This record gives sequence, structure tokens and C-alpha cells, in this order.
Amino acid sequence: MQDRQQCGVNVVFDLVGSKWKPTILWRLAEGDQRFAQLRRAIDGISEKVLTDQLRELVRDGLVVRTAGEGFPLRVDYRLSDDGAELNTLLDPIALWGERAAAKATGS
Repeated sequence: MQDRQQCGVNVVFDLVGSKWKPTILWRLAEGDQRFAQLRRAIDGISEKVLTDQLRELVRDGLVVRTAGEGFPLRVDYRLSDDGAELNTLLDPIALWGERAAAKATGS
């Protein structure tokens, strides 16, 4: 059983184990967003990194990219069903992280 759990945990961290992917998923939980909205909402992320991370999240089936017609091209990003399900699991992880950070700083 432990090997199976280890494997499942590794799959999750392989999918969202970068610095920015959890933050992108967290922001997309607020609803459909355009690239520029995400860029403004995520302090410190470069356009190149955001582009690369979104491509990977789309490739992995966690985010859906929808391009409209016309000019200028409107591209929206939203969580897929799998991305939304995974995002619900980030809440307890975030709470655990906050508690761990508080312990580390003695707060």
C-alpha cells in the first residue's frame, strides 16, 4: 500500500511541483482569466515562465485554454474538471504550510 501511495503522491508533485503552478491553479479557481489578468495577479512571475507553466498545465489536462475568434485574439484559461478537483486538495496543503511556517518563525 505504501508504494501505491508513494506513487500517487509523486504523480501529484510531478504535475504541480513547480514554484508557480499551485499559484496559477489557485488564481484560476476564481474563474476564467486571460493571460494578462494572471500576470498581474501573480507577483514576481515573468511572462515567459507564466507562458511555459500554462502550456504544461494545459498539456497535463489541469487547465483548459480557449481561444476566441477575431482580432485581437482573446484567450481565456480556466480549470479543467481535474484541475478543479486537484485545486480543492490545495486548501489543506495551504493550511498545513501556514502552520509549519508559523512554527518555524515561532508565531
